[in-house]
Amino acid sequence: MTTTISQHDYHGDGDSETSISISVIENLKEEYGLFVWPCSVILAEYVWQHRSRFRHSSILELGAGTSLPGLVAAKVGANVTLTDDASKPEVLDNMRRVCELNKLNCNVMGLTWGVWDAPIFDLQPNIILGADVLYDSSAFDDLFATVSFLLQSSPDAVFITTYHNRSGHHLIEFVMVKWGLKCVKLLDGFSFLPSHKASVLSGNIQLVEIVLSSNNQKL
Repeated sequence: MTTTISQHDYHGDGDSETSISISVIENLKEEYGLFVWPCSVILAEYVWQHRSRFRHSSILELGAGTSLPGLVAAKVGANVTLTDDASKPEVLDNMRRVCELNKLNCNVMGLTWGVWDAPIFDLQPNIILGADVLYDSSAFDDLFATVSFLLQSSPDAVFITTYHNRSGHHLIEFVMVKWGLKCVKLLDGFSFLPSHKASVLSGNIQLVEIVLSSNNQKL
């Protein structure tokens, strides 16, 4: 088992007061949940660049793994809950360690997509984050069922996710519509990434913002 700590820096417009640094514990020989994937880097950068939007918001990160986007949100003043599969205690333990490492007080909980355990009913996030949660098409229904449920509990909430566009946006769009969701923003993930970060990443990565369709809003 090879454990390492990676550092991720974010800088404002020449003002040291608006610079932050996040340390992430990665396990390079463990499962996917303990590695910072490119989608996480891009989503975390998006959070940083729109930090005024996230400050004082209630944030829920799904499939958080190493949790970089959620940690950035916490660092800029959001109230953050980090979640990952309830059947992966080693990933949840790593999330708690990385919160301690960064002196951040995030709530960490197991949340398995498509499983309606009691804690999910108490969650009312303004913004849901998910980095590279659309890698397995067999899990799309469980993911979007969970997202749809969470959005219905929070009026005006939004799901922001980054994903590798491996098979086109069409399948994702189809499942979104099935669960009463719609895309309101679609960006090339590299379009807002600083060049020094973009130069070490590859892939066709997109960022999408998803909300409830108007006909799926609770009356």
